[in-house]
Amino acid sequence: MHLPPFKGVLALEVVSRLGSVSKAADELNLTVSAVSHQIANLEEFVGCKLFERSPRGLSLTEVGRRFQRDISGALDLIAHAAQHARSAEAIEVLRIHLSPTFASLWLMPRLPAFRALHPDIRVQLSSSHAEADFSRADVDMDIRYGVAKWTNLHVETIFTERIVPLISPRLKEKLNIRHPADLLNQDLIYSDVNLVQWPRWFAAHGVTENPNRYALSFDRSYMVIDAAIQGLGIALDSYQMAQSALQKGELIEVFEADLGIPVHAHHLVYPIQHAQWPRVEKFTTWLREQAALTNN
Repeated sequence: MHLPPFKGVLALEVVSRLGSVSKAADELNLTVSAVSHQIANLEEFVGCKLFERSPRGLSLTEVGRRFQRDISGALDLIAHAAQHARSAEAIEVLRIHLSPTFASLWLMPRLPAFRALHPDIRVQLSSSHAEADFSRADVDMDIRYGVAKWTNLHVETIFTERIVPLISPRLKEKLNIRHPADLLNQDLIYSDVNLVQWPRWFAAHGVTENPNRYALSFDRSYMVIDAAIQGLGIALDSYQMAQSALQKGELIEVFEADLGIPVHAHHLVYPIQHAQWPRVEKFTTWLREQAALTNN
């Protein structure tokens, strides 16, 4: 087996990911000239140019892009194998990245059930609105919010959400709300992150006007839901994310009729090769079962 120079392969992956030889040199703890030399050695091995050189820097050629796609999965597997070899524990570590709202409102209440079912798997969670970078080999799967648009990855919608107006029971008693248009003059809570915003909800229910102001605005859905629980206004958010508050009676739907808007928003995403890992397969199976219960 005639393998390419590994240092050159690693240099190509880091340069292509960061878009800069100098940044790659910092990450690899090398000089800029050393990184350039490693790339040149790799190009000599494959017999063609992998980068286009210009005054603005380096960019992958078509051959370089194809080569980078082919090696990315292999590097991920090597990193995982090394991590597994370093570990003296028999317990596997499942590393999940996800949004703060999904973590706190949906996954965390259910996580004890997964731990009871699989005590041999230790769960490591990291949370942010940024998408996980699988090339860094520090995450097994990502639970992403938004429109599914990720190529070369396994993408599985977890469940269909229903976005509905939500209100605290005590606030509902004070207001005379019978029709969607009645909400225009109420204190509405705005979410920066939801796929369905108030103007779209009003339009879907025959209201041509839009709110001219919002009482409160948040960039986290769990804050929107909490504000509604406190009676600070009316939220437009996920029935599934607010399930706990609805079950406790802290929130109710504003309208008895189903005036929700369905949307596919939460997706389980990971590199296709991760599917062969037992911990990923076990969590995926369990997540499907929990999602089915959510939709029932």
